[in-house]
Amino acid sequence: MSTDPDSPDTPAASCVRHEFKFSHVTTGRYLPTPGKAPGWPFAEIGHWKMDVDGSADDWVRELTDWRREHLVRIGYDDANYRRPELQWAQRNFVHAQMMVEDRYFYDPVAGRYTVDRYLDDLEARYGGIDSVLIWFVYPNIGLDDRNKTDLAHDLPGGLAGLKGAVDDFHRRGVRVFLPTMPWDHGTREPEQNDWQAIAELVRAVGADGINGDTYNGVPRAFFDACDALGCPVVLQPESTISSEEQLIWNVQSWGKKAPNEVIPPVAKWKWLEPRHMINYENRWGRDRNHDLQYIFFNGIGYNAWENVWGIWNQFTPRDAETLRRIAAIERQFAPALVSRDWRPYERTLQAGVFASRFLTDAFTLWTLVNRNEYAVAGEQIALPHRDGTRWYDAWHGVPLQPRLDGDRAVFDFALEGRGFGALLALAPGASLDGLDAFLARMRERSSVPLQSLSNQWRSLPQQLVPIAPTRPAIEAPPGMLAIPAGSFDFMVGGVEIEGQTWEGNDVQYPWEDSARRGHRHRMEMSAFFIDRTPVTNAQFRDFLDASGWRPRDPHNFLHHWRDDAPPQGWEHKPVTWVAIEDARAYAAWAGKRLPHEWEWQYAAQGDDGRRYPWGNDWDETMVPATNRGRTLRAPDDVDAHAAAASPFGVLDLVGNVWQWTDEYADEHTRAAILRGGSSYQPQTSHWYFPQAHRLDQHGKYLLMAPCKDRSGSVGFRCVVDAA
Repeated sequence: MSTDPDSPDTPAASCVRHEFKFSHVTTGRYLPTPGKAPGWPFAEIGHWKMDVDGSADDWVRELTDWRREHLVRIGYDDANYRRPELQWAQRNFVHAQMMVEDRYFYDPVAGRYTVDRYLDDLEARYGGIDSVLIWFVYPNIGLDDRNKTDLAHDLPGGLAGLKGAVDDFHRRGVRVFLPTMPWDHGTREPEQNDWQAIAELVRAVGADGINGDTYNGVPRAFFDACDALGCPVVLQPESTISSEEQLIWNVQSWGKKAPNEVIPPVAKWKWLEPRHMINYENRWGRDRNHDLQYIFFNGIGYNAWENVWGIWNQFTPRDAETLRRIAAIERQFAPALVSRDWRPYERTLQAGVFASRFLTDAFTLWTLVNRNEYAVAGEQIALPHRDGTRWYDAWHGVPLQPRLDGDRAVFDFALEGRGFGALLALAPGASLDGLDAFLARMRERSSVPLQSLSNQWRSLPQQLVPIAPTRPAIEAPPGMLAIPAGSFDFMVGGVEIEGQTWEGNDVQYPWEDSARRGHRHRMEMSAFFIDRTPVTNAQFRDFLDASGWRPRDPHNFLHHWRDDAPPQGWEHKPVTWVAIEDARAYAAWAGKRLPHEWEWQYAAQGDDGRRYPWGNDWDETMVPATNRGRTLRAPDDVDAHAAAASPFGVLDLVGNVWQWTDEYADEHTRAAILRGGSSYQPQTSHWYFPQAHRLDQHGKYLLMAPCKDRSGSVGFRCVVDAA
């Protein structure tokens, strides 16, 4: 890259060559780029005037001085990066946050973990992962009073089942992280502090690391607690490290929101400690080209996160194949990527092409990114040459014969638009294990240009799980009310905390072509009958006594009962701690079925669109008192609030316990629609499962297995079809 030939002495050109200090501009996660002094006014309107090559050498010298000074300022000790049991993090190039509800990870029909299926899919699509974060907490936490550790114990098979899944990952060479978060102080108070509790969990299941959700650096207490139990862990904060001292014990972190400018940014923490692994995360990104160029330029890793709280954000074929090739190069040449002699902004010959140099005694790797939208061919880079050096185009898997220009080797190869390149120099007499096989693989992969692959993003189709009709009834069965046929504007929206209004969020009704948060549909409702109240504990006990039914997965089933009976005084309270499968079993025994969501809403709302069963204004006297404590308390009796009846006389629709309705499934996730909300509202965080008391709102509850799905705040009522 050269200085603008039209105005070599303009103030702008002078400014970009300015040698500047870095100490006042490196408090964030990225470093300023060469040729762009702080406050330079032409950053957006004249980036083509930037002469990166003209200032890069000064920039690297300044930044090297800055690194030396800052390591002294924090009293830096690299002992944890030298610990053999933690050095796997330095090769942790592809990481994935995985929801336990993902159907590729757990098969709810067979009732078993399917780690091989999960990993086989990732290997087929983008070359597989090096580590996984098994996520079992948010967004379901806060539906009831189970805390973050309780939810681990409620996984299928408990901690023994989770350990089996961890063992399966280890068998495939994949390391495992478990989550912790500082914000869960509204649910059941734990017996231990956070770091002791997570250390015990790590030891019990054999995990390798801890992910600190919302942490800007995981506190050292977690590291020390695990060490004390003989299970040293890699700490991985979700957010970028905020204090430089935390680099000492956080040997890995996530990176986020790298500026998408023409000049790729340099990761601050990677520069301070090249052995520090960053997994860049952009969970909602649909075009990940900038992400992938950023990680390749910096020699860092990626968080290949696709199941985002049950919303499927799959890599496009182009991005998936790009990640496969990047990961293959990073894994093959991993020793070079932790070299302190890393040099970003190696001089290049073409405008808009940027390179980084990573070296060892045996070989040197250059990673190149083309920030232009168009392909760039011709001579790309000129490097010092030594006789006996063997050169390879590592991206295309072929040997290179440079043009020698004095003591320089000049390389001519093509880069796709927004594309990638890699150059390998093998020192005279040096060899590299597996190089021939690696080059053969890259030669085969690169025969397909990335630009030929689709970069179109699509949401994942969902299907409504069918509900079989009942035998039609002529008149209302005992305890049920008739809901007449009529026209109905079904208007409802999901209350998910994240996902904005993007396609793929919430659910896809049968009349829609994709999932979305807001829904409206004019419906002609057939007549049906609905339970006047939710099913009570007494009614559910009658079902068990008469049918002898017991669930295949009994964990948490009727968790609040004692000696096969509800607590005294709970007979007329809604039954809870029943999975949707348990509710369906009861309904089938009774000759009924669970309601479709629109049936539930029509019975609650009538045809006037009211917000609550009793009218348009919230009235706290119509519902149980709000519970803002840390533990669940008993629900009210189902007939305790007679004045809150719907226009059709239906009781206990809102604010006591949530109620099961429909289930939706896509290829990766199952979820149930819960209606009516509950009285439980844990405090201290906005991340808890949100309430939906209004009749035009619903909750989406991710489903995994009955043992985890059952909740002390979810019950149900039934319907019967009318003749």
